[in-house]
Amino acid sequence: MGFLRRLWGYIAALFRTSAERAMNPEIEIEQAITEARRRDQELRNQAAKVVAHRTQLESKMERAAGDVGEAREMAKQALLRAEGGRSSGDAAEQAKWTQTAQSIAMKLQAAENNLATLRTQYETATGQAESAKEAVQQNAMRVQELAARRMELLGSLEAAKMQESVNKAVDTLSNTMDYDAPSLDKVEEKIEARKAEAMAKAELREATPDGAEAELKEAINVVQADAKLEELKAELGLTS
Repeated sequence: MGFLRRLWGYIAALFRTSAERAMNPEIEIEQAITEARRRDQELRNQAAKVVAHRTQLESKMERAAGDVGEAREMAKQALLRAEGGRSSGDAAEQAKWTQTAQSIAMKLQAAENNLATLRTQYETATGQAESAKEAVQQNAMRVQELAARRMELLGSLEAAKMQESVNKAVDTLSNTMDYDAPSLDKVEEKIEARKAEAMAKAELREATPDGAEAELKEAINVVQADAKLEELKAELGLTS
């Protein structure tokens, strides 16, 4: 059982290695930049929700602060009217506005507690929003770096392809010179062989009667040519 697991692991690793070698580097680069941009967009969407939450808390704080201010003012007015009832000796009026002031005071307390809670939440949301914006900025820089790296890698890939093409051409030329055409040494050897053969034939020809006769005729021709030149010099009045 253990052997089968090891064998399966080996086959899986071999398949992954073969698949990785078979993948086009240019496609892998594009996949990497596409994935980085997708993640960047997801991060921006999440950061936007965090910042929006902070903005919503700002609006709620404004309304809560308004509720606190309104409740505080109404409580003051109720207390003033209760005091007016007490001053005028109107016990019923005093009791009415005293109870009203108490009720409003409870609302005021609740509004102030709500405002305090919102302020705490706002402080937390503000920190989260700043962190989210910083994360977006840092990730945007990483995406830009990756895009620049993409250009560099594509340039290197093109250079590699060009070098591979040149190497292939050089290999083709070398193979052609080695197998399709004779080397200069072989050509020189053939020429030397032909020269040696021609000289040997000439040497053998001179050693035959025909060769000797031809040599004699050539010597006679030379003598006759020299005599003709002397004759022409005499006619011209030229002396040797």
